[in-house]
This record gives sequence, structure tokens and C-alpha cells, in this order.
Amino acid sequence: MDVIFRTSKLKKEFNDRHLLEKRQGQIRAKLIHRRLDDLRAVDILEDMRNLPGRCHELRGNRSGQLSLDLDGPYRLIFKPANDPVPQKPDGGLDWSQVTAVTIIDVEDTHQ
Repeated sequence: MDVIFRTSKLKKEFNDRHLLEKRQGQIRAKLIHRRLDDLRAVDILEDMRNLPGRCHELRGNRSGQLSLDLDGPYRLIFKPANDPVPQKPDGGLDWSQVTAVTIIDVEDTHQ
């Protein structure tokens, strides 16, 4: 799957282990890299459901975004980068057609 970053600053941080560890800590940085590797290894988003860890759609004001569990309350937040976003006939996201994602950030979505 193609992995795109919301900003060039975020891309630089997530691709530089030292910068990522400085901002997120060593444990979370390692988990972020593992989850990015998982995303890059699959062909479609649907395949993420078969890997360890939870990948799910967010609701409310975060509708259209998804998250991957990291540590504690922290999640890797991303959205489909396909244009247009693939949808099922009922209007839901068609995970089997998502082939690219945009990484938004790492956040505590429970705040």
C-alpha cells in the first residue's frame, strides 16, 4: 500500500528514527515503525484486519479517519488517500479498495 504523509515535516519525522524517538519516546517510535511497515506490506486496507493490533474507523468529528493502536491511549491516525474514497453501496468505506493512505499524526483520540 502507498503511505503518504500529511506534511513534509511529518514525513521527515516518521522517517528519521532519532527525531521520532525524541518526540514519541523509544517504545512508541518502535510501534509506529512497525505499524508503518504493516501498512506498506499490505496491498489493500482490508488486509490490516488480519494483522495483530486493532485497525478501525473513527466516528463523530473524526469520521473518515482510521486508527491503528499503538501504546496506551495513543493511536496512529490516517485516512484513505484514494480519490475518490472507495465506498460500499451502503455508503461505508470499502476497505477492499483502499490502496493508499495518508498519515495524519499520532494522537490520544480519547481526549
